[in-house]
Amino acid sequence: MTKLINERQAAHMLGCSMFKLQRDRRLGSPIPYIKLGRAIRYNVDDIEAYIKAHQFTSTSQYPKPAKNPISEVIRQKIMGRKTTD
Repeated sequence: MTKLINERQAAHMLGCSMFKLQRDRRLGSPIPYIKLGRAIRYNVDDIEAYIKAHQFTSTSQYPKPAKNPISEVIRQKIMGRKTTD
């Protein structure tokens, strides 16, 4: 049987705010969620899998962030370089 928890319980389990979970859902949540009418529920197994996938033993294991093309254009303008279009 799948154990579902509410948004408050999920936030507590993840150590974050409910607002963060709400924002993540709007932007494309990395954690799957279930919407039953107006209620949002999270599967405990999905949260545990998310936590396990984000365990590291060294900072060198962190995934490299993707380059943001907009911030690159801003950086080049600040540095006085021409942008390539």
